[in-house]
Amino acid sequence: MNSEKKTVTTLEDPKINIKTKLAGLWVVLMFFYLYNDVFTLHRPGFIEGILAEEIEGTQFNQAFLLGAAIIMAIPSVMVFLSLTLKAKANRWANIIVGIFYGGLLLFTIPGGIWAYYALYMIVEAVFIALIVWYAWKWPKQEERRVVAT
Repeated sequence: MNSEKKTVTTLEDPKINIKTKLAGLWVVLMFFYLYNDVFTLHRPGFIEGILAEEIEGTQFNQAFLLGAAIIMAIPSVMVFLSLTLKAKANRWANIIVGIFYGGLLLFTIPGGIWAYYALYMIVEAVFIALIVWYAWKWPKQEERRVVAT
């Protein structure tokens, strides 16, 4: 009987910590927001609208720009919070902020949507859904406690 032992090498697939997953999802979401904005600058008439301080009936004033800055700052902060908050607060922060951004995405669907914009909105919706899903399914561990009787 001739038996050979072969060594088989497989790639390691390390488990990714939930905090790292959530932080990564917020980073990717921010990139999609930014690319969407950059591509929008190439639409005919958009730059002219910016220079006229009005696009599709929206006035570009200090209040609008401050609101936009806050809306775009939150995902950046969520990257940090996803890595540093304790599990319970982290989970709820990601669920609540994720749902808020999902609603915001629905609120910002423009009329006469361009194909690139629709694609980005679909991808953004997927990443927002993943943020909420992973936070909702936050891994749990059982604790054994000694209870005095």
